[in-house]
Amino acid sequence: MKILVINCGSSSLKYQLIDMETEKVLAKGNCEKIGLPDAFHKHKTADGKEAVYNNPLPTHLEAVNSVLASLTDKEVGVISSLDEIDAIGHRIVQGGSIFKKSTIIDDKVTEQIEDLATLAPLHNKAHALGIRMCHEALPNVPMVAVFDTSFHQTMPEEAYMYGLPYEMCQEYKIRRYGAHGTSHKFVSQKAIEMLGKGPEGTKIIVCHLGNGSSITAVKDGKSVDTSMGLTPLDGLMMGTRCGSIDPAIIPYIIKNCGVKVEDLNNFMNKKCGVQGISGVSSDFRDLEEAAEKGNKRAQLALDMFVYQVRKFIGSYIAALNGVDAIVFTAGIGENDCEVRRHVMEGLNNLGAEIDVEKNKVRGQQVDITGPNSKIKVFVIPTNEELMIAKETMALVK
Repeated sequence: MKILVINCGSSSLKYQLIDMETEKVLAKGNCEKIGLPDAFHKHKTADGKEAVYNNPLPTHLEAVNSVLASLTDKEVGVISSLDEIDAIGHRIVQGGSIFKKSTIIDDKVTEQIEDLATLAPLHNKAHALGIRMCHEALPNVPMVAVFDTSFHQTMPEEAYMYGLPYEMCQEYKIRRYGAHGTSHKFVSQKAIEMLGKGPEGTKIIVCHLGNGSSITAVKDGKSVDTSMGLTPLDGLMMGTRCGSIDPAIIPYIIKNCGVKVEDLNNFMNKKCGVQGISGVSSDFRDLEEAAEKGNKRAQLALDMFVYQVRKFIGSYIAALNGVDAIVFTAGIGENDCEVRRHVMEGLNNLGAEIDVEKNKVRGQQVDITGPNSKIKVFVIPTNEELMIAKETMALVK
């Protein structure tokens, strides 16, 4: 079975075609700057062939068609016909209280995904658009929605409820939903394997650190708390997102800082975080380079991020009443050994240490636990696409 995994953003489309018999990625790529004059499509095959297409991509439909054309291209294609695509799995950020697990997509599901855009304004409208465009291009291919929020549906009430009137929370479905659930599920399962145990009795903290970052406490293989909240804006300070702030700051900046109510969501999602603090970039490589040259604001942004990661880990150790493993994943977690080192340096008194030499890795699954550590520390590359493909295959079959 060959499954096409699609991840649509507001102006982007990422994809992988996976052969589920071998779990091998046959091809992958991304369409960027959809709707802009300088849009492009990069495509790469498993055997290293690459292509860049600069055809106009005014909408996601042209992006989908470009992807399908690349998969059957005579030079860089990996299938002879689109009939070889057995199913399409869509990554969906927000499933709200409606979708507690992955589901086969129909018109009603698509409308519900779009309606949930109030909880994920940067994501869900784009997801629904991608679904419609895929259906238009391949009307007879079954599609499955895999929700980032579904893994977190196991959180207890005391973890997901907010201190608002109970009736308001119930009527308007206001609660902590979390995000990155597909990644947290994949990585926590791998961590359990590395521990050599079954899920029962395990306590794991997964640090998904990237431009968007979240931390999840996983007990017995199930999410029991996570840092992102009603929307993916909550929790850690991120690349351009402010993360958790005093709610009273919001009316304050509207009154005093020239931010209009209608611009507030965009401001908190795209103008804050380490980019807003540093004034340099949302990319940690740029921040570290600037900090090395003496840029104090860049160093402050790095210090704030590390401090917040460490605080969440500490709080989740308390929530779990102990921890077997701390795991780093995603762009920063997998590749930035300095961030990992600085985070773990502040946890020595809790019995968690890393081996500095083993920590000097990028993008590898590795045990970086120090010789005297009471807690295991792993780096595990995430594979959300494979998890989406597995969920898709299970439902389609």
